[in-house]
Amino acid sequence: MTGRFRHFGVATLVGLFLGLTGSPEQAFGKQGSKNEIRPAKVMVDFTSSTISTRFVQGNAGVKDRLVTIGDPVRVASISKLVVALGVMRLVDQGKLDLDRDVNAYLGWSARNPAFPDAPITLRQILSHRSGLRDMVDYIIPLDGNLQQVLAANKAWDLRYPPGDYFNYANINSPLIAAIMEGATGERFDRLMAGLVLAPLKLDACFNWGAGCSAKRRAKAVTLLRPNGDLAADPAFSKKVICNVAPATDGNCNIDALYRLRLNGSTFSPQGGLRISARDLAKIGQLLLKGGQPLLSKRSFEEMVGASWTFDGSNGQDDHGYFKAYGLGVHLLDDGNGGQWIGHVGEAYSLRAGFWVNRKSGRGFFQYVNMIDEFAPVGHCFDSCP
Repeated sequence: MTGRFRHFGVATLVGLFLGLTGSPEQAFGKQGSKNEIRPAKVMVDFTSSTISTRFVQGNAGVKDRLVTIGDPVRVASISKLVVALGVMRLVDQGKLDLDRDVNAYLGWSARNPAFPDAPITLRQILSHRSGLRDMVDYIIPLDGNLQQVLAANKAWDLRYPPGDYFNYANINSPLIAAIMEGATGERFDRLMAGLVLAPLKLDACFNWGAGCSAKRRAKAVTLLRPNGDLAADPAFSKKVICNVAPATDGNCNIDALYRLRLNGSTFSPQGGLRISARDLAKIGQLLLKGGQPLLSKRSFEEMVGASWTFDGSNGQDDHGYFKAYGLGVHLLDDGNGGQWIGHVGEAYSLRAGFWVNRKSGRGFFQYVNMIDEFAPVGHCFDSCP
């Protein structure tokens, strides 16, 4: 997700969510011919016990293959919320402490050079108050070293000590993955499969690592740019494709090159979750059930409560886009009395929104692909571009 946003009227959401607007064809235009690749436009609604399809249109990025709510798609930054569920499970198990110096888990030093004596905590990292910023590349080669990346001054906001300032940054996520590995001795993708995906019986994974069934990759939604160029997840073939950022020499042997705690970006915790609309709705149901059956009540409330609230000067609010943030969770006031928790996704010409209203007991997930990557975007809340 980047910092380019367009804000939409919440009245549209209220009408759309309650089913008071026109049909999907009216909202998104009529279907094209069978010979062209049409953008995938998918929306599912859910309660704690039901999942229903609002609309499903277009192709799965492949000619003559219609998209379904069961097709896995790269949901971009919505991945951060799912990673937070894994973190909070480790908190419940006593393997992680939200307020402990993360260096205790890393085995190396993560420090803002301007504040070398100020410890950094998981709570700060999950809520984007660590001081890290996206002035370095958060996609690290397979033979790269996260410690070296974070040693650069430009990786940090040197103006504020940890905990004082909100700045949404993807680079926080590889650090979270490295901390999880340090606390458990297990690779990030396998951790997430064991902590979250398998217990919920989800056929999902990060960067096609552990958690997805053998045939899952073949069902992936190929993400295309508006002109039809490939953005991510090419159509499946038997040819071996590297699903992670390869080493600097092109090597893609994860088993040989991956080092725990030193490259948390390999499985893209910031945006690499592949999951279907149906399965993500199951995670939404978990949120509506207060984190059950995975999280304790205390951990869940810590996760979805506001760790940061904008006061006019304590963060980069992106022109009003960010007003409050929890632990991997965006908190949103719809302006009409509704309070929502969830996250947006924006990457590889995809726009997505995953939102839950705990009071009403309802939620939804929607996504659209083949969007101009440089177009301004909103929350994918009341609408997606």
